[in-house]
Amino acid sequence: MNIKKKIVWSALLSFTLTLVLNAQQGKVVVTQNSDIDTLLKYKKDLKTSKTYTIQVYNSTDPDKAKREKENFLNIYNDWDVEIVWNTPNYKVWVGNFATRLEADRAWAKIRKKYMNANVIQPRLDD
Repeated sequence: MNIKKKIVWSALLSFTLTLVLNAQQGKVVVTQNSDIDTLLKYKKDLKTSKTYTIQVYNSTDPDKAKREKENFLNIYNDWDVEIVWNTPNYKVWVGNFATRLEADRAWAKIRKKYMNANVIQPRLDD
């Protein structure tokens, strides 16, 4: 009978302790200089020889290229769009992607409306 009392008291004590004990809870606060976001944006916009872009339009008429740029921005406003003049054509280029994978993901979305869009790796003449 003495052993049964010890078992019952042990069980009661362990049950009570499990109700009373709590895990530790913490809060992590990250403070970051706002200049870091600005630097990351500039870094993303930098053009290096290893960036990819998507060409969505090509024309010899600059007005048509401007119109197509505006049409693109009305549909998609996730990426930067620029008109590049390469004699004699005006090309509408979208984005500045660091990897081919990023460019292909954007291209998959863009090609629904622009079937002739191509991922290119522009050569920069310095």
